[in-house]
Amino acid sequence: MAEAAVEILKLSIDLLFQSPGFDYLGVRHQVSKIKLELDSMRSFLKDAERCSDGNEGLRCWVTQVRDAALNAEDVLDEFLYNLYRVERGGFIGFLRRAVSFPREIWRRHQTVALLKEIKNEIKEIAERRSRYDLSCHIEEDHTSHHSLNYAQNIGETAFFVEPTEVVGVEDESSQLLEWLMEGEKQRSVISIVGMGGSGKTTLAARAYNSQAVKRTFECFAWVSISQNYMIDDLLRKIINEFSSARLDFPHAASTTTNYKQLVETLVHFLQDKRYLIVLDDVWSIFLWKQVSVALPDHHNGNRVIITTRKEDIAFYSYGAGSHVLHSNPLPEDKAWTLFCNKAFCNEAGGSCPPELKDVARALVMKCKGLPLAILALGGLMASKNRSELKWKEVCDSLSWHISNNPALDEVKMILLLSFKDLPHFLKNCFLYFCCFPIEHWVGAGRLIRIWMAEGFLEEKKGRSQEDVGKDYLRELVSRNLLQVEKHNSFLRSKLCKLHDLMWELAHDMSDREHFVSVCNPQDLENEVRARRLSFHAVESTLRPGHNMRNVRSFSVFNVKDQYALPLDNLLLNFRLLRTLELMDAPIDNLPRTLGKLFNLRYLGLKGTKITELPTTIGRLRNLLTLDIRKTLVKVLPREIGKLRNLRHLLIYAGSDEEGFFYYIKGIKGPNSIVKLKHLRVLNCLEANSDIVRGIRELTQLRRLQLTNLKEEDGRDLCASIEKMKDLHHLLLMAENENEYLQVDQLSTVPSNIRKLTLGGRLRDVPGWFCSLRNVIHLHLHWSQLSSDPIPCISELPVLERLTLINAYSRDKRQLCFNGGFSRLEDLYLGNFPEVAEIIISEGTMPSLVRMTLHDCAKLKRVPQGIEHLRSLHRLNLKNASEELLGSIRGEKSSDYSRVQRIPSVIRDAPS
Repeated sequence: MAEAAVEILKLSIDLLFQSPGFDYLGVRHQVSKIKLELDSMRSFLKDAERCSDGNEGLRCWVTQVRDAALNAEDVLDEFLYNLYRVERGGFIGFLRRAVSFPREIWRRHQTVALLKEIKNEIKEIAERRSRYDLSCHIEEDHTSHHSLNYAQNIGETAFFVEPTEVVGVEDESSQLLEWLMEGEKQRSVISIVGMGGSGKTTLAARAYNSQAVKRTFECFAWVSISQNYMIDDLLRKIINEFSSARLDFPHAASTTTNYKQLVETLVHFLQDKRYLIVLDDVWSIFLWKQVSVALPDHHNGNRVIITTRKEDIAFYSYGAGSHVLHSNPLPEDKAWTLFCNKAFCNEAGGSCPPELKDVARALVMKCKGLPLAILALGGLMASKNRSELKWKEVCDSLSWHISNNPALDEVKMILLLSFKDLPHFLKNCFLYFCCFPIEHWVGAGRLIRIWMAEGFLEEKKGRSQEDVGKDYLRELVSRNLLQVEKHNSFLRSKLCKLHDLMWELAHDMSDREHFVSVCNPQDLENEVRARRLSFHAVESTLRPGHNMRNVRSFSVFNVKDQYALPLDNLLLNFRLLRTLELMDAPIDNLPRTLGKLFNLRYLGLKGTKITELPTTIGRLRNLLTLDIRKTLVKVLPREIGKLRNLRHLLIYAGSDEEGFFYYIKGIKGPNSIVKLKHLRVLNCLEANSDIVRGIRELTQLRRLQLTNLKEEDGRDLCASIEKMKDLHHLLLMAENENEYLQVDQLSTVPSNIRKLTLGGRLRDVPGWFCSLRNVIHLHLHWSQLSSDPIPCISELPVLERLTLINAYSRDKRQLCFNGGFSRLEDLYLGNFPEVAEIIISEGTMPSLVRMTLHDCAKLKRVPQGIEHLRSLHRLNLKNASEELLGSIRGEKSSDYSRVQRIPSVIRDAPS
């Protein structure tokens, strides 16, 4: 983690160089020297961190580098704190600067002196590397090789697993055998993908050892891949696998040292043979590019199985014969069976004693369906006596056991490989999940905004920090390090979290590195070394200690209502704080001392009971994100216009029930909000004519939500939207249900728009609807159109979600969907009181998964043609008529046969 600390410091230096205070009394000069020293040791540091496990001297050296980088960050932040504290305008500001000038001169001299000490310390650390010859330790260190060999050995034990240790993979095994022995004649690649320990290797081994497979292929090779493989050694292993089983293989070839000769040997031998090769635990797609040239394709049914943790490798374009099989966690019942088979193998029938059932199920739940963990934990518990107290001790301290109990070493090793394979910039992002409680789902947007505040993201050429954050998150998901859940509501982004065991492992690492400390309230009274404090359950009053200067992130979760947070004292102690997350905390006001947190980049107040923001919030000049969604704040103070670096202003105030017009409430803001030139997200602002005209200056906006719009705002509104070339998400709400939204004057629509919501009357279907080529979600609410928008909407190429609520005039009797909607997955139709018939032509909406019909009082039967929707998984009938519900109730009802194959039909009659 030292390399990550160095990178964060360098990013901070680049940002802080923009401050004019650094030109004073040699501060910039000393900081530049520190940066040069860090640059010179960066490449060595990358190798050292990779090899430091098991090497005490190297680990100590890496820790010293990290601590020096953090100390430098502290000095620079403290310097800026004092610099900004006296930078106030007006006459009072002039007097303050005059009085403080001698003290500031002394402080800046002191800063230069401290920076010199840190620079000398970093030079001494670099010299110690040579003095104790740590470089040779990197070259000679065998710990990482031992770890990789140990992991390979664990994988190869899949050949020898007992039948009782393979549960719940019957469907996957059948599919794999079908792809191996049937189908295309050309060489095909079958990728098995999943997180470490999910059973990929076991699944491959089960097929590899199948007698049916043995009869189908002529020659076989199984090779386990290490993260630092050598291609020549890998080809030799394949040759050795063939030569050990075939008498006709040229044994001398196994001693060949030339890559070209090794390839030629394999190509020659496999010329007329049907082969099966397994490449187990592949980490890089470059491996396939090196190996594939040695595997000829003569259209005789050759197969290659690749197991990997990375989605990009699994979905690589291997050719026409590519298949992907996901190795998913076991369902709860299968996980329980597997655990019992291992933990109670000596019990009659492998059954769990009644007194242990609750704690045993709790242990299984912690494994979250991961077979490797279930078997390892089952083996550990099999060695324990049948004492409920002993079992509960293990359950409550599983994190310690994963890190320290040899019986669980294989779980730790396999999971740790995924972490070690991460580049340094992803390690910080991964470990930050420990700030959130275990099992806590985190919104993707929220996570990226916090990473940005922490300094984990940097703008790259042509890519904003937000874009880089999405790339990082996508990479973690692709590596199967995160679990992802996609919410149906367009107001909710993807949610993600760590698997429980990955969280335990990350928690142990972050605690050792002082990256995140998961605290109890009493811990604050002692010295705090961690840069980030997180409280996952607060059941007593927080009493901060005196030395909290190093804390950069403070977050609380699950605070009991009776324990108030003493924010005034907390904020005074955490004066260099960057991230303050108080989501759902029981607070109803913010102290004025909030304005002293000049370093604050992220302020999360969502779900709190605050009613107003203090005027001192205008001093938070570095604030990037302000999240006050679902609070009681009704008006933003005019000082909000001083937050010139603000990028995300999230002010969603809640909604009424579905089907009513006021389903989103805006918040009043000052006209000065249009001065925030860096804004990327502006959620649910109550508009006025000045704001509508002024927002055309906010050309960096990606998400814009305006409420309270009037018809006369139309011309200015359209002119402003046309300026926003990067707009992705647009929501426009009229002042009331009878007010017209004048959007037909848009000459061009931002081409990047993906989510469009229009709430209010429309005189006609806007002519630019057909140009929404990138819209994924379209929401028409209270449009009351006399013309039909369906023909135009149906041809939108990537539309996945369509919501129509009171979208037609009241005399509409029939809705017809005649073709199109090729990618539509979710259809919501609501508040159509006169519609008596819905017709869906065959071939329309072939991908539809969910359909909701809400408040369609005169609809007596399910949509005609619903039986053609083969992908439909869920039909939700809300406030449906008794006639409609009766038509599908029971096997003898008129429409039962049309809906019986739909897995989930939810019926809800009017209350």
